[in-house]
Amino acid sequence: MKLTKMSHACVRLEKGGRTLVVDPGGFSEHDAALGADAVLVTHEHPDHFDEGRLRAALEADPGVAVWTLRSVAERISAAFPGRVHTVGHGDTFTAAGFDVQVHGELHAVIHPDIPRITNIGFLVDGSVFHPGDALTVPDHPVDTLMLPVMAPWSKISEVIDYVREVGPRRAIDIHDALLTDLARPIYDRQIGALGGTDHGRLTPGQATDL
Repeated sequence: MKLTKMSHACVRLEKGGRTLVVDPGGFSEHDAALGADAVLVTHEHPDHFDEGRLRAALEADPGVAVWTLRSVAERISAAFPGRVHTVGHGDTFTAAGFDVQVHGELHAVIHPDIPRITNIGFLVDGSVFHPGDALTVPDHPVDTLMLPVMAPWSKISEVIDYVREVGPRRAIDIHDALLTDLARPIYDRQIGALGGTDHGRLTPGQATDL
């Protein structure tokens, strides 16, 4: 499987000539979802779900399908009947040849005064886990954790403890658009030293083989 890191929380996974895209949001490239065979969306926040980007991918290729939670599906399913699938915690399905398990139910707490929305994470081929905006620990071993490294709802101690709890073979940063270049070495050093696993960062457009 080939993993390409797009900007912020978006990643592209390729296997057997097919492409799965996760969270093509407003901070990712305008064409982040184009060329995908299937798209997964973890939740409704605009840095993970950009309706224009998603609609463009669905309109460009009638074979593209989407798997997401109800709050996102309700916004696009009417325009693309039969192509938008609603899923939740515990569901399993196959998308573009990838086996996917759904883990988690709620977005991380931003502030007690802000109501929590729904959020799901996707474990792809029993190997790569993208948690969206939550620190969900799947009940399944994880080889590659897509790690939300910086967000309004987290601090670095929580990120480090999350890596320790999941215990992946390696962690690769996502959710990093708000992290300045000045801060990146600090995050790299502390997560790498304290997380207990191989920790890395890919620049947008950079790929690695898993």
